[in-house]
Order: sequence, then structure tokens, then C-alpha cells
Amino acid sequence: MDNLVPHRAAAPGPRRRDRHGRGMRGPIAPPQVPLAASRAEAFADLVQDSVERLERRWPQLSDVDFLVLDVPQLDGTAGWSDDTVPLGGTVAAQGGRPARVVVYRRPVEIRTKGRDERAALVHEVVVEQVAEVLGLTPETVDPRYGED
Repeated sequence: MDNLVPHRAAAPGPRRRDRHGRGMRGPIAPPQVPLAASRAEAFADLVQDSVERLERRWPQLSDVDFLVLDVPQLDGTAGWSDDTVPLGGTVAAQGGRPARVVVYRRPVEIRTKGRDERAALVHEVVVEQVAEVLGLTPETVDPRYGED
């Protein structure tokens, strides 16, 4: 066995092929189909749909910022106990900053099984938080609030 193959030095830069000699794999789905959207993007779309639905009835919501966060922050001023985890929250307008409505993605996802159920819960959370910002009842903000 005097026919040894010398080791090649690793080439700098990205690998052109995988270890089986095949080329790099492409995306699973094209970017325009729903499968290509991440769960966070799909959730943000649900929140945006709910906000657009409410803005038709309440044009003053264009001055409110809507945010999606993964989980609520753990600080002493949150106002929630160990028994419950909030699905959303509000931050009042102050110092030139607009009011903010926050929807927490992971707590909502954990409580729902499918996309339709998730969309309904997201809309309920957004309605409740908008009602708090506007100082109204959720039924006033959306007359269909609470209907199954």
C-alpha cells in the first residue's frame, strides 16, 4: 500500500457540495406560498388582519403601535401572578410616544390547536387590548366579541 492519497487542505469559503457529492439544497417551498412563512410571520399576519378589521371601524387606531413579542417580560411591574400568563398588554401614550398594544405569540399559540382557533383568539386579545387603550368595553369595540 504505497499508493497513499494525500489529504487535501480544507478550502476556505462555503462548501459547494454536501458530503454525498450532491449540490446545495434549495428552499422547501417558494417564498410566495404560505408554507414558506415562519410561525412568527404567520402570527404577525393574524394580528395585522385583526388590526385592519378594527381600523375600519375605529380610524384613531392608526395612531396606535401594534407589536408582537414572543413572551411577556418577567419584571416586578408586570402585574401578573405565577398562575396566569398574559396574552397581551398595553402601554399608554406618553411623552410624544403613541400608545402600544402588545400581543404575546407563544402564550397564544400554546392555547390554540389550529389556525382558525388561533385567529379567533388573536382577534379577541387585540379587541380586549384596544378596548383598554380606548377606554371602552370589548363589545363596543367589536360587536361580535365573544361570539363563537
